[in-house]
Amino acid sequence: MTASAVDPTGRTVDHVPAGAGSSGSGPAEADWAAAVAAVEDLPPDGRVQLICHVNPDGDALGSMLGFGLGLRRRGLRRLRATFPGPPEVPEPFRGLPGLDLLVPATEAYADPDLVICFDAASESRLGELVDRLETAGTALVLDHHASNTRFGHVNLVDPHAAATSVVVEELLARLGVPLDAGIAECLYVALSTDTGSFRFEATTPAVHAMAGRLLATGIRPGDISRRIFDTRPFGAVRLFGEVLSRARLEPAAAGGHGLVWTYATLDDLTRHDQRPYVLEALIDSVRCTAEADVSCVVKQTGPGEWAVSMRSKGAVDVSRVAVALGGGGHRFAAGFTGLGTAADVVGSIRVQLDGALITPGA
Repeated sequence: MTASAVDPTGRTVDHVPAGAGSSGSGPAEADWAAAVAAVEDLPPDGRVQLICHVNPDGDALGSMLGFGLGLRRRGLRRLRATFPGPPEVPEPFRGLPGLDLLVPATEAYADPDLVICFDAASESRLGELVDRLETAGTALVLDHHASNTRFGHVNLVDPHAAATSVVVEELLARLGVPLDAGIAECLYVALSTDTGSFRFEATTPAVHAMAGRLLATGIRPGDISRRIFDTRPFGAVRLFGEVLSRARLEPAAAGGHGLVWTYATLDDLTRHDQRPYVLEALIDSVRCTAEADVSCVVKQTGPGEWAVSMRSKGAVDVSRVAVALGGGGHRFAAGFTGLGTAADVVGSIRVQLDGALITPGA
């Protein structure tokens, strides 16, 4: 599927969405048309509520704020952006353009004309804001998770897209919104975080083409990458060392492909005076284990409750594991909320791994 966009020089170009592959397809033309109409049919004083998932990552925040800036360029002014839970933006994302759009969840429009959800695979990811799906005039979902439940009135879900920002860029192009540096920085943060700084399997030629369009606006990738990937408090460095010291390798798990896992508690965070968001990068330090296809970090979020991040190098479809345990995600990256002790949660993962093995050539 192609679409016309306007590059920074004002030239009209055709491009392919950055996650598009040779097999399968994303949203149908009717879905794109319905999404465009949902925006274009708003009254002049229409209220738009943007929502991304709980504990937002770079793709969730970057996609939401980038699209919000695009709507502002279209002249919409009654815009609010939010996410469920405490209104705390993780430190690496506190320099993003468009942060002035953010409000606490308690200040979200109660009955917006249009609610747009970003990077959320299911209603449960919207937390206390889920009721806006009912009170809004129209609910539009932009996402790239294969496990998405299509919970909106209009759903732009492309499982082949490398990030939700891919869907956002496409919709902005169809709305006639040209990229500027502010929009581009948000979308670049989103794209680079969900591709692991362009290291993951979802990094296609089209991903690099999209990155090129974003860089052409004049944003500085070195500065952005240092802020997003290479900056953390010293307390977090010490925390990582402690949590990694308790990592466990199970070579026989996952049909002999191996599992490596570790866990972090609320006491760990308190002891090192760190916020929960610092743990999001921990999975990258675990997944590099040569002897394991599957890696897992179990992060305590409350008494007996854990946020679980899983990664696969290709032998296991971790989204099958996550879906079986109430979560979702992709073949190579997925997650869910686990209950009990950390050992209980890992035990539930271990049971599901053999059923998630990928047949060679599949």
